[in-house]
Amino acid sequence: MSWGTELWDQFDNLEKHTQWGIDILEKYIKFVKERTEIELSYAKQLRNLSKKYQPKKNSKEEEEYKYTSCKAFISNLNEMNDYAGQHEVISENMASQIIVDLARYVQELKQERKSNFHDGRKAQQHIETCWKQLESSKRRFERDCKEADRAQQYFEKMDADINVTKADVEKARQQAQIRHQMAEDSKADYSSILQKFNHEQHEYYHTHIPNIFQKIQEMEERRIVRMGESMKTYAEVDRQVIPIIGKCLDGIVKAAESIDQKNDSQLVIEAYKSGFEPPGDIEFEDYTQPMKRTVSDNSLSNSRGEGKPDLKFGGKSKGKLWPFIKKNKPPPPPPASASPSAVPNGPQSPKQQKEPLSHRFNEFMTSKPKIHCFRSLKRGGATPEDFSNLPPEQRRKKLQQKVDELNKEIQKEMDQRDAITKMKDVYLKNPQMGDPASLDHKLAEVSQNIEKLRVETQKFEAWLAEVEGRLPARSEQARRQSGLYDSQNPPTVNNCAQDRESSPDGSYTEEQSQESEMKVLATDFDDEFDDEEPLPAIGTCKALYTFEGQNEGTISVVEGETLYVIEEDKGDGWTRIRRNEDEEGYVPTSYVEVCLDKNAKDS
Repeated sequence: MSWGTELWDQFDNLEKHTQWGIDILEKYIKFVKERTEIELSYAKQLRNLSKKYQPKKNSKEEEEYKYTSCKAFISNLNEMNDYAGQHEVISENMASQIIVDLARYVQELKQERKSNFHDGRKAQQHIETCWKQLESSKRRFERDCKEADRAQQYFEKMDADINVTKADVEKARQQAQIRHQMAEDSKADYSSILQKFNHEQHEYYHTHIPNIFQKIQEMEERRIVRMGESMKTYAEVDRQVIPIIGKCLDGIVKAAESIDQKNDSQLVIEAYKSGFEPPGDIEFEDYTQPMKRTVSDNSLSNSRGEGKPDLKFGGKSKGKLWPFIKKNKPPPPPPASASPSAVPNGPQSPKQQKEPLSHRFNEFMTSKPKIHCFRSLKRGGATPEDFSNLPPEQRRKKLQQKVDELNKEIQKEMDQRDAITKMKDVYLKNPQMGDPASLDHKLAEVSQNIEKLRVETQKFEAWLAEVEGRLPARSEQARRQSGLYDSQNPPTVNNCAQDRESSPDGSYTEEQSQESEMKVLATDFDDEFDDEEPLPAIGTCKALYTFEGQNEGTISVVEGETLYVIEEDKGDGWTRIRRNEDEEGYVPTSYVEVCLDKNAKDS
């Protein structure tokens, strides 16, 4: 089955068909090229998508990605990034193995096609030329035959005419012979050209055209085979990356299987654990107790309550704070103030009207952890250096993190010091390389930085050791630095006053842990229902400044006056004192210097 024998007369159609084949090949190349562009665009979009959801470095979001589910998500994003890389590989391989190769082959194919059809047209033109020669000799032979026949008829006519001279007859005879000779020559020429044409035509249809068409057929078949091979390559390029894409998908599955819900739950505990103990049981408030008092008891209580007509049923004059009530008393004015009365929103009476127990309990359970200094925070104050605004467990984590950071900085400075020392030794051995004395200033600076960092580290380690319970009560200096009310080792009232004076922006710290509140809960409940018996003095105090107790529940003191302490500061900034049996009340802790009797306090 050959085009030369079957399509010997379809030269023009073959020319159109081969051009169509080249167009198809170029169309396929364009298709693959657009596919590579799609792969590149898809890979770029996948990379951008993966980058978009990556956590930002050195941000709070990055710290949140410590959970296994978040780590699995990060692995998913990384695998998708590798997945995008495989699509880039597909694009590169298709461009190099298909587009470039086929583009070069198309150029060669066009040249080969052009050459083959040029030979075909040349053979076609040659046979057409031979055909024209044959037609020309044939017409000439025909014309000479007709002229010879006319000359013969003329000679016969002249020879039959008796009136014609012999010379004219002879001339006509010679003319007829000449025409016959010309006819014979034309015949011979025509015969020769005819034989040549038949030979050329045979060669054309049985040799030249079959050979040319065979080349064209082979060229077209190679094009078809090449296009099929390119399609296989197209599939193989995809197939080659399937194992790697499968590994990416396996990585995603592995990351998903690595999610540990128990571990994440433990991380949540570590992240938000405060270290406080939950509140204990609330004791029963017996409002029927005043009804059981005798007349003498009531008379005694009335005599003691003179000048205090606002005492309510079931209440008491000392007006202690309920542990669940938010401390909304403003802080006492600093000692530098001329007079507490000159300060707006001066100290208010610690007495507060009792709220329903359920309201106080709900308020306690839903309240957020107290910050170090709310008013300082509102004014833009900084976080305490020792993280005392955080719950114990969170504070321990922050301190540990700070210690680790300082140790890293110390190690970095030590490495720098070692490098400078080595360089100095080199300069000492080879003075031409540099002056050793030029490094002394830098070395001293690095050593000074190391010493500062070590002092800073010791400070934070001391706070950390205290939080972890490795050290006993903190020193007074550490308390001044931290400004934290220690719930595990309650300081004296005077120390609390000093702490408040050292709090940021001059405000005092209204922080008291829920744990310490719960420790005094039972005592507060017991005191609420005690009879109006005078409380024993637990120490004495000396008034440092004059205080005019204008609000209910407070007592006025004069600078230098000595009074009895019957209830120490519970962390709210007030100390309960007594002048005599009938005069007692609250004064700001910062206004007095307290000296507690240890034996009385222990009993």
